Amino acid sequence: MAKRNFNDLLAFVTVAREGSFTRAAVAMGVSQSALSQTIKSLEERLQIRLLTRTTRSVSATPEGERLLSAIGTRFDEIEAELDALTTLRAEPAGSLRITCGEHVLGNLLLPRLMPVMRRYPDVNIEFEVHYGLRDIVSERFDAGVRLGESIDRDMIALPIGPPLRMAAVASPAYFDAHPIPRSPEDLSAHRCINIRLPTNGGLYVWEFEQGDRRINVRVEGQAIFNTSPHIVMAALEGLGVAFLPEEEFAPHVEQGRLVRVLEDWCPPFPGYHLYYPSRKQHSPAFSLVIEALRFR
Repeated sequence: MAKRNFNDLLAFVTVAREGSFTRAAVAMGVSQSALSQTIKSLEERLQIRLLTRTTRSVSATPEGERLLSAIGTRFDEIEAELDALTTLRAEPAGSLRITCGEHVLGNLLLPRLMPVMRRYPDVNIEFEVHYGLRDIVSERFDAGVRLGESIDRDMIALPIGPPLRMAAVASPAYFDAHPIPRSPEDLSAHRCINIRLPTNGGLYVWEFEQGDRRINVRVEGQAIFNTSPHIVMAALEGLGVAFLPEEEFAPHVEQGRLVRVLEDWCPPFPGYHLYYPSRKQHSPAFSLVIEALRFR
């Protein structure tokens, strides 16, 4: 009995997960035309349409979803076992993908992981900056980084930093022209710098807490961003009051370029966590990342 080549099935799984022939071709290191022909041949052999193609996207048909559900995890298990075999190597090796925000990447992840990468040249890490809540399983990330209070309960969450506090700040020039807010309600009379949440598209509602009192404030202003570095920049330029984790403003507050207000309304909350699926089998490379990032 002739042995079956499973390359076409792997190609199908990759296209279905990526939702794009272009991205799947890059991931597999093949041309888009060759990948398209592979999928076409698979569909002709099975005599079943597996993918629905439009000018903008690719999605699995019901039959394709059934096949993806049946075989997708099998390929994941094979990859996990191959990663586990690297324990037999003299030096750890392997490739990892981590999704995170820009600030935590530059100020926490890179300082701790660069020494690991220098020591182990066969450990490769891809960082993707994204501010939404990614589904790391379906999007095939090994791990993600986000604030502890927002992590799904079916994930393992490892603290990689201390508790954080939010901070409301503005430039000295802004407060020269506007009264300093004494309570969160006072912000309704101020120009504020909003952030649009990438996951649901709504504007972030500023949350304050003092003892048993909790106040949510919907603020208004001229500027709306979806990235924190640009909010910091806008605050420094005097566009209004900004609200982010205090560490993003820390050097500017220390040097007097920003003034902090409502500090007694900003209690600590769980800081950054590395999160990953509870069923994930740790490769030596992933274990190195965990140990390097673990908050002590």
